[in-house]
Amino acid sequence: MQKKFTKDLSRTIKELKKKRNAVILVHNYQLPEVQDIADFRGDSLELSRVAATTPAKVIVFCGVHFMAETASILSPDKKVIMPDVHAACPMANMITAAQLRTLRKEHPRAIVVGYVNTSAEVKAELDVCCTSTNAVAVVNAFKDAKEVIFVPDKYLADYVSRKTGRKLISWDGFCPTHMRITAEDIKREKEFHPFAKVLVHPECRPDVVAMADAALSTSQMAKFAQNDPAKEFIIGTEVGIIYRLKQDNPTKEFYAASEAAVCPNMKRTTQEKVVWSLETLKQEVRVSDDIRRRAKKAIDRMLEII
Repeated sequence: MQKKFTKDLSRTIKELKKKRNAVILVHNYQLPEVQDIADFRGDSLELSRVAATTPAKVIVFCGVHFMAETASILSPDKKVIMPDVHAACPMANMITAAQLRTLRKEHPRAIVVGYVNTSAEVKAELDVCCTSTNAVAVVNAFKDAKEVIFVPDKYLADYVSRKTGRKLISWDGFCPTHMRITAEDIKREKEFHPFAKVLVHPECRPDVVAMADAALSTSQMAKFAQNDPAKEFIIGTEVGIIYRLKQDNPTKEFYAASEAAVCPNMKRTTQEKVVWSLETLKQEVRVSDDIRRRAKKAIDRMLEII
């Protein structure tokens, strides 16, 4: 009965997509049922780039709020909707534009680098944006800067600092989901799977990153798993990506470093909510013109570097 219900919903979504000239973008951490209806799966920046280039007029963004905002910044001529607009990113909410302005005043000569996991208002205060994929390259591009402010993730800042050899002025933000993954988790899984390679996200704690074979963004994990000859992998990030990894690599095995690494906000979207959003074209995420122009400068500057 459940399979028939899911199949009926999928058919309805397909019909509504055609009717609305819509495309469904799904983050790697989403529920399997949502990944199954994706036109494109990926990380936040990958999906926003798709949003900017697709001929579709409606973007259904299955992720968290800052991702839909980024898509709106890059695609102001398109309608960006979220099946659940209350799906937020706790890390992105750990810094405000006012707090960043205060920090900038304390370090007036600093270059301000901001993780894409921030609100549009915060992006508008940045000199340059970055992702977990390109954070090291972005910081390296400012070798002459006296100081570099890095917000909001202190653990990604630590990772970048170690890779670049630069001391960064970091904010005390973090991802609660990645915080749940501990060094003890990695040790336990290595005992169970001694030949498995360990892939973790750089948002993890430094002692977890130190135990990994590679610290990678979700898009990099997907590529690594496909190209590496290893047959087993321990995955230190939100557990939702394992569904995609298994689909892409049916002959390989993937083990969650911690089953507690679940982002409840990433699980808010369902197929039923996607149907509702396509039927009603709600809830739209739109960034004001002033914020959008300023935020886009920081994103464009990043794209010039990488």
